[in-house]
Amino acid sequence: MRTLITEAQLADGVSKLAGEIDRHYQGKPITVVAVLTGSVVLFADLIRRLSMPQRVGVIQASSYRGGTRPGELVIDAKMLIDVKDRDVLLVDDIFDTGATIAKLKEELETYGAASVATAVLLRKTRSDQHSVRPDFVAFEIPDEFVVGYGLDYLDMYRNLPYIAVLEPDEIAATAHEFG
Repeated sequence: MRTLITEAQLADGVSKLAGEIDRHYQGKPITVVAVLTGSVVLFADLIRRLSMPQRVGVIQASSYRGGTRPGELVIDAKMLIDVKDRDVLLVDDIFDTGATIAKLKEELETYGAASVATAVLLRKTRSDQHSVRPDFVAFEIPDEFVVGYGLDYLDMYRNLPYIAVLEPDEIAATAHEFG
């Protein structure tokens, strides 16, 4: 496993991300919605750094389910709080193809959100990304499979306090042991 972003770099990046969001909303109340499960660590750190009044909620979306490449997106909004006529900040762990952010943004708009902005910890550099882009990004990363700080492979590695690249032999070993 190769460290891509250290714990100290993450703390600094999340603080800068919060600063950008604070400047954007200028104290205006928002509803912050976390995409479960990968963004929970970022979400917890981020909302404590935001200065505006905020309501918080969650929505579940998954496209990986055991693989290292995104597949069909499944959304479960039954735990979503009321977003009607509210400014929503959707927080996700990673912008890979962009399909999750695009679909969830559309979903929140159908629930009547006044506006939907998006914040991600990581944005991969890929050529096949959706035309919808995140509004706030903490880090740009290469197109490699990463874990840590909430991101997982087979529900493992979420607890790492840093972002690491999972090498092919480690992916195979984890799949063998936990798959």
